[in-house]
Amino acid sequence: MPHPGPRNLLTDIPGLLVGHAIDERVDTGVTVIRTDRPWTASVDIRGGGPGGRESAALEPENMVGQLHALVFSGGSVFGLGAADAVTAALSVQGVGLHLKAGAPAIPIVPAAVLHDLSNDGDKDWGLEPPYRRLGFEALNNCAEDFDLGAAGAGRGAMAG
Repeated sequence: MPHPGPRNLLTDIPGLLVGHAIDERVDTGVTVIRTDRPWTASVDIRGGGPGGRESAALEPENMVGQLHALVFSGGSVFGLGAADAVTAALSVQGVGLHLKAGAPAIPIVPAAVLHDLSNDGDKDWGLEPPYRRLGFEALNNCAEDFDLGAAGAGRGAMAG
């Protein structure tokens, strides 16, 4: 039977890195999970109002079947911008599917968002939601060591 790693963290798996970014004023955040090579994943979507992107790429009948990073974000639909940032940054680094010479690499970056828009944070961001910036920050913060608890995507999460 498998046993937890030495720290009982995701990053006990070799090559797996986690990064968080938070915006204290908005009371929200983003978490990015990535590795040094594509990995296989699947998805099971539940709940009354799920929000996400590229989940269909993880369904077993589709040909992609691998991802390059995984993004979790607060901000409901606005939080999907974090995955756009991670996708762009990884593509510039050459991470992703290479379908044609000279074309950009196409990273597979599924994302899931949670609704934290009802907490007491300042959501008056106009045309500039903070999630794209937070996505870049979380990707740049990816490391073996990361904060636990109300960090990253869980920063402004509430129950009830």
